[in-house]
Amino acid sequence: MSRHQLLAVDDDAAILEVLAMRLDAMGFEVTACGDPAAALDELSRRPFDVAIFDLRMETMDGISLARAALTLQPRLPILIMTAHGSIDTAVQAIRWGAFDYVTKPFDTPELQRKLDRAIAARRWARDRTLLRSLGETLASSSAIERTLRAVAQATLEATESGHVHVFLTQAGNLVQRASVGIGGLPASAPSAVQSAVQSAARRAVDATEPLRLREENRDVLAAPLLVEGVSHGALVAEARTTVAPTDDDLETLALFAGQAAVALKNAQALSQLGNDALAALGRVATQVAHDLNNPLNGLKLQLYLLSERLQQLGDEAGTDVTGKMERTIDHLAGLVGDILAFGSQRELRREPVALEPLVQECLALLAERCATQSVRVELDLDGVREPLPLDATEIRRAIANLLQNALDARPEGGTLKVVAKRTPTGVEIAVADTGVGMDEKTAARMADLFFTTKQRGTGLGMAIVHGVVDRHGGKLDVTSAPGRGTRVRLDLPL
Repeated sequence: MSRHQLLAVDDDAAILEVLAMRLDAMGFEVTACGDPAAALDELSRRPFDVAIFDLRMETMDGISLARAALTLQPRLPILIMTAHGSIDTAVQAIRWGAFDYVTKPFDTPELQRKLDRAIAARRWARDRTLLRSLGETLASSSAIERTLRAVAQATLEATESGHVHVFLTQAGNLVQRASVGIGGLPASAPSAVQSAVQSAARRAVDATEPLRLREENRDVLAAPLLVEGVSHGALVAEARTTVAPTDDDLETLALFAGQAAVALKNAQALSQLGNDALAALGRVATQVAHDLNNPLNGLKLQLYLLSERLQQLGDEAGTDVTGKMERTIDHLAGLVGDILAFGSQRELRREPVALEPLVQECLALLAERCATQSVRVELDLDGVREPLPLDATEIRRAIANLLQNALDARPEGGTLKVVAKRTPTGVEIAVADTGVGMDEKTAARMADLFFTTKQRGTGLGMAIVHGVVDRHGGKLDVTSAPGRGTRVRLDLPL
């Protein structure tokens, strides 16, 4: 393990020096303070894994210092140093919150045992807190990306690793779906290290058991994500260069891998429910299309003839009314089209597509709304000039839904921005607005079947977008906050 941070406090300089040397030899990173006030200052500035205070000090006794320390770091295990004749007072200190006591002169093996026990107790208290928090996340979210990232973050903290990655098996390949580093930042590493991490994940998947490995001159822990006995991915922790992982770390990793497997199993169950609903909707949609499309087409034809007649008569008011009626019929036909689009799983047809004309076409259909709502439209498509192998019909449908949602989120004013750029593996298309935004709970459900916050919404728009992205083998990422707008990013491989 890495050198645990230990705070030692004693106003006897000679004893403090000897104690610090012994603790350093045991492998602790020691901060030695001869003044309780200085110790409290250290505690207010950075965390410690364990502390050891002398019971009798002139400016502040060990019990008072322990009580003050626990207000700053409530989970800090504290050992009280005492002479043989003051054991009763040391027991009193434990009642006030100290973890244990040690007697002077020190018995090194006993001191080591009590410090190890204090570190273990703190660690299990921390892991219980992380597991409880992770369990709440799993219970409150159906978004697999969010839950996998929560698993990675909890594992990072529990194992004190440098980076943690979650891999899932997709079409026979291991794909990284979540990655966090120290400070919660996404992990970035040289290709050799990334290759080593993926190799560790593959070995854990094949072995179906947790492994401690040495890859690219660094320690790596890997545990498979087992769903009903079958490996569906792996949880991998890269140790810091100063850390030697222990068996406890491997057990902790396996524990959190189990949590990730629970999240994966729940996501698969929800996906199956969605597929069943999709199949049922597809059957209903076919009948709906026959029952509604025929009369709608008939109405549109009769309305066209009526409009032609009114124009010949010079009836501008009547022509304006027929125009509004035609737009209403088009809206109804669009709703039927949405249901059909969601209910039918047609084969993807990739063809070279020029992205800018496609986006402009979608915007042209909404130009009147943009003008009416005084929404400023910004395009940044210079990064994608060449045609791309995409399904034009599907991408058009996805972008149109995102633009429609963005306008719905901003009744008046604001900015609507569409950005596209090439990535190392494909293309990224993002639609952002400065609208009302969403809270975390709403954002997590936005792709759920029939979920909507609109009074006249069908709850199919984002489900359609999600389906388009899935069929292209891509990922959908949503960033939103109440009052700060929403950004939806489509990451599509080519």
